[in-house]
Amino acid sequence: MEGQDEQTKSRVVKVDSVESWDLFVSQANNQGCPIVVHFSASWCMPSVAMNSFFEEVAAAYPDVLFLCVDVDDLKDVAAKLEVKAMPTFVLMRVGNVVDKLVGANPEEIKKRIESFVKSIRVSVA
Repeated sequence: MEGQDEQTKSRVVKVDSVESWDLFVSQANNQGCPIVVHFSASWCMPSVAMNSFFEEVAAAYPDVLFLCVDVDDLKDVAAKLEVKAMPTFVLMRVGNVVDKLVGANPEEIKKRIESFVKSIRVSVA
């Protein structure tokens, strides 16, 4: 079992390079782990406001990989996934985009993530 420090650490991984993006996505795909990505920008207040909400949701789903990508740092990744506005939330499974939500709507985001995780758990069971 990992150390007690893991409990206080963020469940959201900040992706700061295309290489780390590729690594995280590749590892998640190999393990069959679903991914939820928060595309944000430091200058976008609605996006910044969603950070603590995203942390809370991540804590509720330990079997899902939660990534945070600053579009200014990873323009190529944002362009590849056709992210045009912030915040954008992308739900991925086995390297494919399953759902995409644009805007700071906590209730809708929570509902979609819950539905996404349930559909995966059903298909695996």
